[in-house]
Amino acid sequence: MTQLAKVEPCPWKAPMAQEQDMKGTRKKHNAAFKAKVALAAIKGDRTIAELASEFGVHPNQIYNWKKQLLDGAARVFDGGGAAEHGASEAQVDVLYRQIGQLKVENDFLARKLGK
Repeated sequence: MTQLAKVEPCPWKAPMAQEQDMKGTRKKHNAAFKAKVALAAIKGDRTIAELASEFGVHPNQIYNWKKQLLDGAARVFDGGGAAEHGASEAQVDVLYRQIGQLKVENDFLARKLGK
């Protein structure tokens, strides 16, 4: 009977397995970073591979951000009517609440002073 040699695990695969077990290892990029990378991709003076290496992101992610930027570029010039309308409704709601509260306080103080 032959004895099998003990096989050691590959040293560079072990850290990857540990990284996969850890939660929260994904990078979260803010909108400014995404815009910077996407604009650099649109400019075209460097390849996507060079940008990926420089910014430390996967080339597919750069393609996705570039597509999102190009798809959403028209909304910049729409005037933002929908976004402004939603914000103004929220602001009006807050102001109406403040008016109601002030009216109640005013009535309360008027009754206290009148007696």
